[in-house]
Amino acid sequence: MKPSPEWSSASIQAEIDAFKHKPGALLPILHALQDRFGFIPTDAISLIAASLQQTRAEIHGVISFYHHFRTAPPGRHVVQICRAEACQSVGGRQLEAHAKARLGVDYYQTTPDREITLEAVYCLGNCACGPSIRVDDQVRGRVTEEAFDELLDELQTRPLEVSA
Repeated sequence: MKPSPEWSSASIQAEIDAFKHKPGALLPILHALQDRFGFIPTDAISLIAASLQQTRAEIHGVISFYHHFRTAPPGRHVVQICRAEACQSVGGRQLEAHAKARLGVDYYQTTPDREITLEAVYCLGNCACGPSIRVDDQVRGRVTEEAFDELLDELQTRPLEVSA
């Protein structure tokens, strides 16, 4: 299921209520919100804080500590580049620099046209085929700068898929 950017206070509270009584509820709540909406809406912070009897600063601190969590909707496609040692040893750093230059963004930023969000990831389990990337939910190995450019061209011309 693709995340829905549509959210309301009621839909946020429903996700919070599903986990708030469990030990260590904060991380499951944050994951549930991001899974459902594709990001953690800013309005969720005060609702989570009130539900868990924590401060907004505590909630924000956890969100900002983990790079996985987003506080803004991602681009139409999320491209993650593996930064683990195996991928770095076979050209991952060069691919990373090329991707940032080609997209004009740094990690955890989205291109101005809202097409691509670039993220770092620390192992995709594809070590023998590095450097590896994940595009949305598909892992690709042995990615060269040329292959990366071809992939971007394909992503930017692919029509938006509408789920039923």
